[in-house]
Amino acid sequence: MTTTPTAHSAPPAAERQAWMAVLAKCAAGHLADLAAPLSAAHPHSWLRPPEVGGVMVRGRAGGTGAAFNLGEMTVTRCSLQLGCGTIGHAYVQGRDKTHATHAALIDALMQTGHAATVRATVLAPLEAAAQAARAQRAARAATTKVDFFTMVRGED
Repeated sequence: MTTTPTAHSAPPAAERQAWMAVLAKCAAGHLADLAAPLSAAHPHSWLRPPEVGGVMVRGRAGGTGAAFNLGEMTVTRCSLQLGCGTIGHAYVQGRDKTHATHAALIDALMQTGHAATVRATVLAPLEAAAQAARAQRAARAATTKVDFFTMVRGED
């Protein structure tokens, strides 16, 4: 069954930035599995079909020094519009056009009345997977941790 989402007021910028980060950083296959039912139920038109390009990545020495060009990175971007007029955008690392398409669709749906459903069925599992990956990486790193300490000898 196809339902037409209705557009709502724009979400706070920080909230949208958070879900866009989750969508951009998640595993493409995991997102595809979660977004496939939504993709079939919500047709869209392209404002900018998925296209691959490059961006210059900039860095700062020590995090506070002068900015310098670190190198180039491949990204895929796209923009789509739902039937209700809501627009979704996506930029993802690499050359995966399907990943960008699903991310843009989820971005658009998160700005409609379907936001709660999309958050529960797509974003929450992606955030849980990201948290589990971070915990696993931290656990692996913790096994190599060396604690240095000074013992008090009791001699004055």
